[in-house]
Amino acid sequence: MMKTVLVVEDSLTDRQFLSGYLQDAGFVVVNTSSVEEAQEKLAQKKPDLIFLDVILPGASGFEFCRELKTNPDTSKIPVVICSTKNTDVDKMWGNMLGANAYLTKPIDPDEIKQTLKQLIGSENK
Repeated sequence: MMKTVLVVEDSLTDRQFLSGYLQDAGFVVVNTSSVEEAQEKLAQKKPDLIFLDVILPGASGFEFCRELKTNPDTSKIPVVICSTKNTDVDKMWGNMLGANAYLTKPIDPDEIKQTLKQLIGSENK
């Protein structure tokens, strides 16, 4: 059974990199570039994991993360925050809002691999 990953990222370059990597790793990837678009996709199908950018048009990734984690329908889905911000304060915020992991851009493929292993086991290669 292939796992689905929802990528919420408004930068085309980051989105292509991330989705390319995830597809190579054997995941079905659903790409969105805003929180609104992500909410629509979530209403149709729940992913196994969400990669979430912080700086997004409209609502921020942090707000969306909080929303996901406080909603019983989506609270169990692991959320990985991806951000150019690398301060402890940002990471702390991510934690407080319930994010399961925090990756700093530019994202290192090894970090993605580690994170995937941690969060959804390594049944995908």
